[in-house]
Amino acid sequence: MNKVCCFGELLLRFSPVADGGWIRQATMPVFVGGAELNVATALANWGVPVKYSTILPENSLADDILGYVADKGIDPSGIVRFGQRIGTYYLPQGTDLKNAGVIYDRAHSAFSELTVGTVDWDVILENTSWLHVSAISPALSANVAGACQELLEAASAKGITVSMDLNHRARLWQYGMKPADVMPALVKHCDVVMGNIWAANALLGIPVDEHIHAKGQPADYLHHALATSEAIQERFPRCKVVANTFRFDAPPTGLRYYTTLYIDGQQYVSSELVTESVVDRVGSGDCFMGGLIYGLYNQHAPQGIVDFAAAAAFGKLQELGDATGQSVAEITGRLHTRSQPTPTRVDSMDSVDSYDSV
Repeated sequence: MNKVCCFGELLLRFSPVADGGWIRQATMPVFVGGAELNVATALANWGVPVKYSTILPENSLADDILGYVADKGIDPSGIVRFGQRIGTYYLPQGTDLKNAGVIYDRAHSAFSELTVGTVDWDVILENTSWLHVSAISPALSANVAGACQELLEAASAKGITVSMDLNHRARLWQYGMKPADVMPALVKHCDVVMGNIWAANALLGIPVDEHIHAKGQPADYLHHALATSEAIQERFPRCKVVANTFRFDAPPTGLRYYTTLYIDGQQYVSSELVTESVVDRVGSGDCFMGGLIYGLYNQHAPQGIVDFAAAAAFGKLQELGDATGQSVAEITGRLHTRSQPTPTRVDSMDSVDSYDSV
């Protein structure tokens, strides 16, 4: 069976109540997550055969987690055991990973000890037709970035489809290398790239219009997404699919969300989705990535792919925890109750004046 293999660091998220409430209550929820595991969980829930690959230590806590992964319907055969600890992070309830309140405690984790030559990637990639990775892993260290390069080269040599989530975690890039000096060598092996116009700038050096927020209209963001998508495909010829997400706060507690998919020279756009409140922001982007892979893996039509992925990501905002538990039926049902419509397609903008200023 050809599976989707999701590779990245498994993390434990400690989610304290803000302002010291966790001390007074003597409790702190813990969630098993990590971007790539969140994607794998979504895919397994939606009937896509999937395996997960990470590094875990040999201890009872890791044994419990191994069982948790298997119980989710995810093949754990890609999990390699060495090292001493599992990475963790602390995120106060109600915030997200781009918030200054996130506290990482992942130094010296088993995954951080990954380096070139420590894993037999041919074994990891057995029965694999699709490999999914993210920009979080190469942000950890030069050694981990080298191992990611080794993995992507192995997958590329085998003709495996490769997808990359351009997660930008600025606080992780602390080993003396700029993201744009590391990521292009990885993205050149990718068939599918997901992110946003700002991540593409920070990680790949793709130009971004510094005045885009001043313009602030959906049409401006959509045209910028098209320009960014075209620039990525021009620079990385292997890339055939580019997706961009847009998530804006809607005071006091809500947000607006819409996404784009660029494939075969056309950009497809989801409806704009609006909510007045959010339960948990963590994992929404991973849910979109899962929806993107789900649609492409099943060879769905482009508009259906971007609509499903956006609806899945939007639904995740109302779920507590890192990974989604939504069913395909729940997500497709939400497509019939979408909010404000946006254009479903934007043609090539070779002749649009703003392209040169981006």
